Order: sequence, then structure tokens, then C-alpha cells
Amino acid sequence: MIVANTADKIREGQGIGAGGRYLRLLAPAASGPVSAVELVVTMALAMGLGYLLLPNNPLLLGLGFPWAWLLPVILALRYGTLIGVGSVLMMLGGWFFFHQIGAQPGEFPRLFFLGGLLMVLVAGQFGDVWGTRLARARAVNRYLEERLAALTKNHYLLRVSHARLENDLLAKPTTLRDTLSQMRAVALEDAAPGGVLVGARPMLQVVAQACQLEAAALYAVDGETVSTTASAQIGPAFEFDPDDVLVHHCLETRQLAHLQADGVSRQSLDYPQTRYVAVAPVLSGADKLVGLLVVERMPFLSLSYENLQLLMVLMGYYADGVEHAVSTRAIAAAIPGCPYDFALDYARLSRLRRDSGINSTIVALVFDLDESRDALFDQVIRSRRALDVAWPLTSAHQRALLTLMPLSGNEAASAYLVRIEDMLRAQFGTDFEAARVGVHMLAVPANAPVEPLIRLLHRCHVDVQPAPVPVPVALGEVGRG
Repeated sequence: MIVANTADKIREGQGIGAGGRYLRLLAPAASGPVSAVELVVTMALAMGLGYLLLPNNPLLLGLGFPWAWLLPVILALRYGTLIGVGSVLMMLGGWFFFHQIGAQPGEFPRLFFLGGLLMVLVAGQFGDVWGTRLARARAVNRYLEERLAALTKNHYLLRVSHARLENDLLAKPTTLRDTLSQMRAVALEDAAPGGVLVGARPMLQVVAQACQLEAAALYAVDGETVSTTASAQIGPAFEFDPDDVLVHHCLETRQLAHLQADGVSRQSLDYPQTRYVAVAPVLSGADKLVGLLVVERMPFLSLSYENLQLLMVLMGYYADGVEHAVSTRAIAAAIPGCPYDFALDYARLSRLRRDSGINSTIVALVFDLDESRDALFDQVIRSRRALDVAWPLTSAHQRALLTLMPLSGNEAASAYLVRIEDMLRAQFGTDFEAARVGVHMLAVPANAPVEPLIRLLHRCHVDVQPAPVPVPVALGEVGRG
């Protein structure tokens, strides 16, 4: 701290270009009492030196140039008007002293001192003005230096954060939300006759990227019979062994089988040559097994509980897409006007809640039917997130927007409502209360998902009528919509 303050004083006492070592010795930085001491010492030494050189004219009068005023002008330029006037007073005192001892005879040189005083005042005024400007410039530069230092530190932190984020992305290329968004397009395909595992190849590519699978294959299951021909495969080809201990354990328990799973370690004593790392069931509906994902090779660091749980979630998400007609039958029967993608995602997220405990939320915003609310309603529709599924509804007197927010609990839904209200306040100068917008929320249930959705529609004052046609016809209409 002492070193820093000394450096600041030196910098403040120097002008532009006075940064060298010799200039600092010639004109050291000083202020306050130090400048007064320098004034007394330098003026006394100068007049003493003049007395030694010219005992009869120590103030150097009548030599063609007022040499005695050089030092007062320099002091005035360095320290301002006050120090300059002090040097003039010392010159005046020196003349009276030398005149008293007879070293400076003659009358008092009025014009000499008057001209010197004016010159010193001009130099002092110049020094004061430029001293103030330099002080302002130094203050601005000091602020800019602090900003530059902060910006440099922030840039370094950003670089370190970017490097860590890049390492994290190398270890885990995608998030759960991104992966589900990619799998939605795969699972929305209609099942072809005789093909149970539709979209198996693109699904396996997405799963391999998310879970870092190096060699894996997907096999269809019909009842208790596992097909020996892979529906899709990634990485080097390998043969399927239906007698492997992991395959047996997966078929018996309908759970993910790996070497650390309960019940596998003891059985592995009878099958010490198991070739696989993990076997994941592709379950749809009420524990209906439609396929097996056999993983032969994956990185050791990826064989973790979180990664295997993600693998199970993705398999369940894909299985619900394969069996979408069964998964959405109850919703389509109870709510004929429900969009297909909304019903499908609602059924999937209900299953995710039941199997993995991952929460999702439906947010319903209810608007009045008038022209002033149309712009608000359209803006809210445009502001939904990429993964959300929106379902606009219109009744006789009101209009509602149901937003299905996957993987979002109450906190995420509340943040979404705050963002929507801030947007309405910024663009239209209103909020939910002023615009008479009703807000309703529903956590996607794990069991009996149809009844809570119907109750939510009733709270939004949207009448829900039973399906007027048989269920298969209603499902066909929904699929074409």
C-alpha cells in the first residue's frame, strides 16, 4: 500500500513526458509542506549563490536579462500561483536583506519586481490550469485502468469457464432436454405394419451421442422372444448372445442390467465370459417389453448411475413413441380436440414422472375474447420455449392457452410466468391482473393423467364433451390433425 501511494504521488507530480529517471531526480514530485520547504531552500541557496558570485549584485540586476526570475517562474509552473507568490516574497525579502548589509545598493527596483511579479503570476496561472487538467486526465485514466483490469480478469474467467464448459461438453455432449427434443421427431413417426421398432436407427444415434455408446445394437422383442437380427446398430458389429447373463437378468426383471446391478454379480459366476457392458429394456405402457438395447462397449467414465438413468429415460421415451396409439388412447377418447403432439407428450411425461420422478408442468393462461386481448394472446404463443407444446383453446366467451413444459417443476413454471408478465408489461404496459388474465397450473401426474387434465380444462372454463365417435375413428382424426 505504501509503495502504491508513493508511485501515485510520483505520477501525479510529473507532467507529460516526465517519466525518466533523471527528470524525476531533477523535478521530484512534491506537494503541500514539501513544496514549501523546497521553496525556502531553493530560493535561499539561489540568492546565497548569487551573493558568492557577485557580492555587489546578488539579485543579478542590470545584466540585460532578469536571470533572478527564472527560479520563481519554474516554481510557479511546477506548484502554481501560491508557491510563485511565495518565491516573489522571498526575492523581496532578499533584496531588503542585501540592501541592509550594503550588498545591493541603490533605490528599490519597482519595475523589476513589478514585471517579475506579473510574469510569475502568469506562469502560476498556467501551472494551475494545466495541473487541474492533468488531474482530471489522471482521474479518467485511473478509472479506465480499473475498468481494463476488471475486463481483463473477466476475460480470463470467461476463457477458463469456456475451457471447462468445452471439457464438460466433451464428457457429456448433450443435455437431457436437447436429447428429448431430438427424439421427438423420431418418435412422432407412425408405426408401419409389421415394424414394431420404427425409427430405430436415428433413435440409436441420438442415444449413442447422449450416453456415449461406442458399440450397441437394438433388438425387437415379441412377447418373450428376442429377435436375433438387430433393428439398428452403431459402432463395430457384434454377435447377439441370447444366453448372456445380462440379457437373462433384463428379461426377468424388466430393469437395466449391468455388472453392478443387484442379482447380477452372483449370476455372473456362472457366466464369467459376459461380453456386454449393459442391457437396457425398451418398455412401453404397463411394462410391455418391445425391445432390448445391448451395449457392448462404452467409456469407463460413462458407466455411471446418472448416465445409465439417462439411458433408461431415453428408452422409455422412445418406447412410448413406438406405442403412441396405446399411450394416447385414453386422452384422445376423453378429449377429442386435444392435439396429437400434446396428448403424446402428456402421456410420455406422465410415464417419466411415474418411472423416474422427473416433474413436468402445464401452465394455462385464460384471456377474454375481445380485440384488446388478441395481441396479448398472440404474443404469449410466440414466446413459448422450443421444447414446450402449446395448445390454444377457444370457448364461447374465453380463450385459453395450455403450455406443456417438459422437465420443468413449479420453480421453472413460476419463472416462465414471471418472464411472460415482464414481457407483457414491457410491450403493452399491462400485467396479468390488469389484463384480467387467469393463471392455472397443473403438475403432470404419475397416475390417472386424464382426470386432472379435464379438471384443468374446466377451471379454464373450456367445456370438454365426450367423444361422439368410437375411439379408433377419433384417433385417426387426431392423427390427421
